[in-house]
Amino acid sequence: MEPWEAAERSITKTYRKQIWAPFIAAVKTYQLIQQNDRIAVCISGGKDSMLLAKLMQLLQRYSEFPFHLEFLAMDPGYSPANRQKLEEN
Repeated sequence: MEPWEAAERSITKTYRKQIWAPFIAAVKTYQLIQQNDRIAVCISGGKDSMLLAKLMQLLQRYSEFPFHLEFLAMDPGYSPANRQKLEEN
């Protein structure tokens, strides 16, 4: 299993009660996403934005209707090594 596959599995299995289920409940309760929406997810490289990006990817994969995701990152002056890690992720 690839590292990204293990991360996805842990979100939907290990952390189902703590992360996945509340995320899905909020999206449904507040009708946050509609069919054919275009959603930008900003990624700073931190664990919170990376988790949100992965949650959105999983939601898109399992959603009952299509929507589009675009991942954005701003470079506030990252070192070359940190920028490379962000781009790889």
